[in-house]
Amino acid sequence: MGEKLVERQHDHTLTHRPTSGNPVSIMMRGMPRLLAAASALAVAAGATTMTISLVATPGSWLAGYVSETGTSGMPHAIPYRCGLLLLALGVALLGLALRRPLTTPGLSAAAVLAGISGAVPCTNQCPLPPYELTTPADVVHAAATILGMLTLAATMASLWYAHERPAVRRLAALGVCLTVPLGAALGLTMLFAGRGPLAATLERLLLLEAVIWLISTAAAAAFPASTSSGPRLIHSPPQAS
Repeated sequence: MGEKLVERQHDHTLTHRPTSGNPVSIMMRGMPRLLAAASALAVAAGATTMTISLVATPGSWLAGYVSETGTSGMPHAIPYRCGLLLLALGVALLGLALRRPLTTPGLSAAAVLAGISGAVPCTNQCPLPPYELTTPADVVHAAATILGMLTLAATMASLWYAHERPAVRRLAALGVCLTVPLGAALGLTMLFAGRGPLAATLERLLLLEAVIWLISTAAAAAFPASTSSGPRLIHSPPQAS
């Protein structure tokens, strides 16, 4: 009878022994998930604002570059730029959420470049060399946009190589496999054909893929798959009978 009582007490200790934790440390452990959730919301809200501004602008929304919506004199330039700045904020929050040696600086740099692209709009029709005369603002805007996408692609590659979560690695691998060929095709089109329907289509596909990757990666970081089921077992030393 005594042995059974000891055994029951030991089983209860294995399954119901409470774990101790500092409330501050628990909150800090949950902070990356909150940052990732905020990132997903900011990117989604920013991309939605940009898309609505693009579609609401008179003319075909499949003609010209997306950035033309934010040029001075366009009816929805201010909402478009605000949406781009909000998206940049989401990219920065994702970098803080993931907290990796290469990922955080990479996403932070991409966020700054996206912010520059939103703060320095291009002129009418976003002219680019070698086919059109450009202004310093056009050069700054284009350079920030191109470098931002290159930085984002490099960050995807670093996550594919080093992140410990399979879901994040798979998303990063898919992102690299889509971003690199789309970006290369867009760059060659801009260089040899200039502004036109093909460049517009490739640019929109590239931006759509980047937004989907950002939101998906933020969601994977905010809601990681559970690796355990049931109560946590904490073994205690066997009691002497």
